[in-house]
Amino acid sequence: ALLSLRQDTSPCSFVSFIFSLSLFLFIYLKTGKRDLPIKYLGILAKFYNTSTDYILGLTDNPKSNK
Repeated sequence: ALLSLRQDTSPCSFVSFIFSLSLFLFIYLKTGKRDLPIKYLGILAKFYNTSTDYILGLTDNPKSNK
């Protein structure tokens, strides 16, 4: 789901900087080669304005249910 969220509007280097992650770790996260640490789940959901369910792949609806 991270791969579909990250578009040209938020480059990997920018997002990895915000979360203090190495660029390589962020690329592994977005391609599914590494699991997302739980401490980043809520932060990413707010950053991308989506639900945690979408990031976890539990729904196909990227809209946040506020």
